This record gives sequence, C-alpha cells and structure tokens, in this order.
Amino acid sequence: MAEKRSILTEEGLKKIEQQLENLKSVRRIEVAQRIKQAIDFGDISENSEYDDAKNEQAFIEGEILRLEKVLRESDVIHKTQGDGSGIIHLGNKVVICDLEYGENESYTIVGSAEADVMEGKISNESPVGAAILGHKIGDIVDVNVPAGVLKYKIVEVK
Repeated sequence: MAEKRSILTEEGLKKIEQQLENLKSVRRIEVAQRIKQAIDFGDISENSEYDDAKNEQAFIEGEILRLEKVLRESDVIHKTQGDGSGIIHLGNKVVICDLEYGENESYTIVGSAEADVMEGKISNESPVGAAILGHKIGDIVDVNVPAGVLKYKIVEVK
C-alpha cells in the first residue's frame, strides 16, 4: 500500500528544517552534556538527573526521526502570484465569515504536516479546509462538523 504524501508550503519546509537542525546541532549536544554530568555524579542506578536526561535524549531522537520522515514524505507547494480569480488553493490565506455569529476568521490553508490552529494554519484535510478549497470570494460554504453544519462566507483570498 502506497503511503500518502504530505504537503508543505515553502514556509513550512523552512520551519521544519530549522527545527531539525536545532535538534541535531543544539539540543543533542545539550542533552549529551547533561548525561555526562549526571554520570559524573556517580551511581546512575538511583540518579534522577541521569534518568531525566536519558528520557529527554529519547524524546529528541524520536522527534528527529519524525521530522526526517515528514521531510522525506512531503511535497512542497510553491507560492504563485495567483490567477486573480480569488479561488482558494493550498497555501492561500483566507478570511471567512461565520454566518451564525457574524465573526470573521482568518486562516492559511496548509498540508496536515504543518497545520497549527494557534498560528491560524488549518489543514487542507480539516473539515473547514476541505470544504473551502476550490471556492471563491462570495461563496457560501457548508462545513460538516460533528456538531452539525456550519455556514461560512468566503470574504477574502490572498
């Protein structure tokens, strides 16, 4: 069975590469020094600092493997100037209006590997992201969510 490839924006690619570089060149060295210091304290069988450092080392190595896998299994979308049609594509920043509450929400549509709602980045596979892709300014879109159906109007596409 072929694995599904993730999609990254150029910005997302750079962010993941920076995280990976930081883990490999900074955090690995820091945790290795912590382990060395803990070993210097003596008996490691009852040394909580050693245990903490080894746990952190395992976390860092796991995170490095995860990020390397994301990079290996991702395709990068390159920003284009757009065709002026206002149609929503991956990588676009959109402003949508929640018709029930009349509130505007701003999101960037990204691949699932770099989605982060706290940063205003939603996945193209999320209910809202999937529903608005391919629509244009002025369209009213129904979004099926577990709580029911939400209605959004596309206000702006950048």
